[in-house]
Amino acid sequence: MINQEYKAMLGAKNVIRNLAEYASSRGKEIGYENVFDFSLGNPSVPAPIQFTDTMIHMLEDESPMKLHGYSPTLGDPSYKEAIAASLNRRFGMSYTADHIFPTTGAAGAIAHAVRAVTKPGDTVLTIAPFFPEYMPYIEGAGCKLKVVPANTETFQINTDAFEEMLTSDVMAVLINTPNNPSGIAYSTATLEFLAKTMTRKAEEFGHPIYLLSDEPYREIIFKGADAPYVSKFYKNTLSCYSFSKALSLPGERIGYIAVNPEADDADYIVPMCGQISRGIGHNCPPSIIQQAVGRVCDMTSDLSVYETNMNIIYDTLVDIGFTVVKPGGTFYILPKALEDDSVAFCNKAKDYDLILVPADNFGAPGFFRMAYCIDTEKVERAMPKLRQFAKEVYGLG
Repeated sequence: MINQEYKAMLGAKNVIRNLAEYASSRGKEIGYENVFDFSLGNPSVPAPIQFTDTMIHMLEDESPMKLHGYSPTLGDPSYKEAIAASLNRRFGMSYTADHIFPTTGAAGAIAHAVRAVTKPGDTVLTIAPFFPEYMPYIEGAGCKLKVVPANTETFQINTDAFEEMLTSDVMAVLINTPNNPSGIAYSTATLEFLAKTMTRKAEEFGHPIYLLSDEPYREIIFKGADAPYVSKFYKNTLSCYSFSKALSLPGERIGYIAVNPEADDADYIVPMCGQISRGIGHNCPPSIIQQAVGRVCDMTSDLSVYETNMNIIYDTLVDIGFTVVKPGGTFYILPKALEDDSVAFCNKAKDYDLILVPADNFGAPGFFRMAYCIDTEKVERAMPKLRQFAKEVYGLG
């Protein structure tokens, strides 16, 4: 008999993908330029030319066996050394190559990190709003996911609920900053609270509590945002990173785990990840992409368009009368819908060819997400449609 658990998952609808497919279908009818699709978080700027040049140089001048041969189990040494050196320069850390494990994006990093610091039956705590794919990541490791309700005033951590829910069965806390879907970066004060609370609770329970920090938007930070490096605050931190956003390489699936050198059992975690890979068939990202990204890991794409787009959308939302917290980074914004039922709100927006994502699956019912990684020209054309929708349907603006 085939696996019934995975068969049952086939019936679960991915709201974002369904909306993106609707936008594509609608675009065939009226032209995609006339569909204002804020559904998918797919980077809209090209990779740096230095990355392209590096790939061309490698393919033309370097040994095919080096470029295309098997990567070592624990990753390409040059990639690991480059990542460690970059993090140390930028954030004042003391990583070595032995603290870095290459992964297929941040998803691969989380999958390994969870398995490294939990056992089946343990609980992982996350904070709403959160990326819905955390559910299969955690449950696939045999763990239970508990969600701290959102602080909808600021989208920082709901401190009272966090303290109450950080119980003895919790072996890891999974956070995402800057955050998808809210765009909020956890502040210094928030991270200090998190570190202090987790340290106190770990001492009380008599076991470590690891912090898994999901950081694919770490480089997309807006002017004035307080967005410190998470691992500076709490020793038992595993940073889970992807270059999909910073270098605009989502399809290359390249990231890493960086284990804080001061973490409990830090010397074992990366070798353990190699053993975890044997069980889940991961076996490291492709050799060539590790080598190429290692050479440009301090660079980013031109990310400035995201802040430009954010300001246009935020100013318009506020002017219309929406309740919205200004993002500190990413390419997402999470306004409150103009009615309690955000699914109904987003369905009504489709009549104006505005493709918005209800945030119920993100743990924020009553809100909706806009992914503004699209051309600024299209963002500007979408704003009159948004005003028209709010005025004609809800009498705002």
